[in-house]
Amino acid sequence: MFFITCLKILSILLGIVGFTFIIPLTVALCYGETQMLPVFLIPMLISFVVMLIINIPTRKNKFHLATKQTFLIVALSWVTASFMGAVPLYFSGYFDSFTDAFFESVSGFSTTGSTILSDLEILPRSINMWRCLTHWLGGMGIVTLTVALLPLLGVGGFQLIKAETTGPEKGKVTAKITTTAKILWLIYAGLTLIETFALKIAGMDFTDALMHSFSTLGTGGFSSRNASIASYDSVAIDTIITVFMFLSAVNFSMYYYLIARKFSDIKDNSEFKYFIAIVVSFITIVTLCVVPVYHHFGKSLRYSAFQVVSLMSTTGFSTADFLEWPSTAQFWLFMLFFVGGCSGSTGGGVKVVRWVILGKQISNETKRMLHPHGVFSIRLNNRVGRKDIVFNVAAFMTVYFAVVAITTFAGCLANLDLFTAFTGALSMVGNVGPGFGKLGPSFNYGFLPSLLKWWYCFAMLAGRLELYTMIIFFMPSYWKK
Repeated sequence: MFFITCLKILSILLGIVGFTFIIPLTVALCYGETQMLPVFLIPMLISFVVMLIINIPTRKNKFHLATKQTFLIVALSWVTASFMGAVPLYFSGYFDSFTDAFFESVSGFSTTGSTILSDLEILPRSINMWRCLTHWLGGMGIVTLTVALLPLLGVGGFQLIKAETTGPEKGKVTAKITTTAKILWLIYAGLTLIETFALKIAGMDFTDALMHSFSTLGTGGFSSRNASIASYDSVAIDTIITVFMFLSAVNFSMYYYLIARKFSDIKDNSEFKYFIAIVVSFITIVTLCVVPVYHHFGKSLRYSAFQVVSLMSTTGFSTADFLEWPSTAQFWLFMLFFVGGCSGSTGGGVKVVRWVILGKQISNETKRMLHPHGVFSIRLNNRVGRKDIVFNVAAFMTVYFAVVAITTFAGCLANLDLFTAFTGALSMVGNVGPGFGKLGPSFNYGFLPSLLKWWYCFAMLAGRLELYTMIIFFMPSYWKK
């Protein structure tokens, strides 16, 4: 029964991803890219046929999902979507191997934004549109989208979303999980449209504006330009994208609370307040560090704000090569690789709330040394938090940096220098995009050996699914009945 349920969900997901090929197909038609039509049309039709073949005979079957099974379905969903996304890239003829196409697709869906391509501007517009669209689909979550469109998933849908969403605590903003999923996707789509029209007004053509909105809201960082956002050299475009990268790194529940006029929930949110404090502090410090480079405070603020928010949100866009900045500025940007966005956002990384929890626990331990008999609790969102949340966060951080260490070692085996391998690992597991050294913002991942690319694909998916959903299959206890 589980096998049939798994096939049904995966086939529906395949159909949904196939349906989204309509967008790059439309772009191909508009720009006369007739050679790209079969590249998208054939896999789209195949996905529809597969979905119908599997779902019509089993349409009356009900979904029954155990918690253990949801991890396998979510992991397979992301691998399936990444495989489907790689098909048009590979058959477009612009990728040397399926490994490269799959890496690009995983990087897109996981919202990492690391590319193997050295020249983006020779790509057909439809291929660039698909690359950016994968960010948008992966940003809010492909399983979340499936649940939003499938009310019949019921309680099983909540288990699926829990296995996909980010942060130490998972919850619903409404009573029904399908309603929650729909609301979040509507907010997501609304912000995308607003940014698209803002970029259009600022000087981008509509197609570029839509591409970069997909990449911004998904906090991915793919661009249609080799120099990324720097190629536009526009204060207005830099400002708009900076603002929307910031908004994308905020927990999307905050926007629901804003619409529902639940202002106290926003005001009391501990993570949101610390997130703002970190962003403002780092922008200020980095701006002061690069003033000697640009000799103008306004220009220094413009570039610093963009790079800080880009790395904090794990988007990975660039308007300047920060490897050419003073080492003091590079240090503060490097620290952002360890932070990430808010839980419940489209951003990657460790997440701000986990650092908040660890910081509060350190404070409590210090107080306990001074007052051995005192009772100290962690307060989150103006309420006393669960006692086990510290153990939850500590375990996650241990696993996170263990995966980073293994990925660093894999990079060293591929003859990367230690610092490049380490920042590359942080970038892959944190879904950041650029690294330092040979993987900096002016370079790409195309020169890496195939085996390392496949490991990086695993690291990107594991990071996007907050590790446990992927590494649980390596634990013998998972396979025991």
